Amino acid sequence: MKPLCIFLLAFVVGLTLACSSPQDRAYEAEAKVKQEKLRLVQEYQKCLKEAGDNRAMKETCEDYLKRAESLK
Repeated sequence: MKPLCIFLLAFVVGLTLACSSPQDRAYEAEAKVKQEKLRLVQEYQKCLKEAGDNRAMKETCEDYLKRAESLK
């Protein structure tokens, strides 16, 4: 019986340590949002380079910037 109790205790401790805390999940979610923001800003810059002097194309590029700004 004693080895079973030790095993169960070790199992519960292992599960507790393996689970991430809400704070960890929040940090991961925040990091994903920042990565997406960075990607959108890079797409915006790339679009502006490709647009050159084309005003209509530059207006299309603004969508990237607006989406990046909407992420908070």
